[in-house]
Amino acid sequence: MKIKITLLAIALVLTSCASGYKNIQPEKLNYNSVNATNEVVFSYKYGLLDKKYFRKEKKNNIKLVAIKITNNSNRDLVFGEDIKLTYDSGNEIYLHDDTYLFRTLKQSPASHLLYLLLTPMKFYTYTTNQYGQEVENSSFPIGLFLGPGIAGGNLMIAAKANSKFKTDLMKYAILGKTIKSKETAYGLIGFNATTFEGLRLKIN
Repeated sequence: MKIKITLLAIALVLTSCASGYKNIQPEKLNYNSVNATNEVVFSYKYGLLDKKYFRKEKKNNIKLVAIKITNNSNRDLVFGEDIKLTYDSGNEIYLHDDTYLFRTLKQSPASHLLYLLLTPMKFYTYTTNQYGQEVENSSFPIGLFLGPGIAGGNLMIAAKANSKFKTDLMKYAILGKTIKSKETAYGLIGFNATTFEGLRLKIN
């Protein structure tokens, strides 16, 4: 039983730790893909997420992409209506809204309650008796502090990271946004994909 609890502790620490989140800030990124269509310049960048958010992105076959659109035309354009996003092949891309992206890619704080399974863990000390055998001398209920402590710490880390992630998605939600003439807009978009295909704008 002692061995099983120790192995459980190691497994939880290696697989269930919450991860932080670093704000993306699309206006400060270096975009490695740029193309222009009808006086509208479009730049985009894949590979924005890391740690648990990257794993959720990969698991759900979603790509979160930062975009930059400069409207050099003489009319205002609405992203999602006047401007559509397509692959290089010309196939239009269905974009998820920020609510769906957050719900799908966020960390699950409840999963960190698994650390409470460490509560029964005890720390044992041993002594050697007169026959040269190791016998248990005393035990300390370390799990009473370890389980709730790690669970609580991870819950706070996950909640803070999720809050920052949600703020970014809401701040840079661009679907339905009007991009005025001569204006540059930045956004975060998400869509289902398993590869890093080339993207283009289609102007109506």
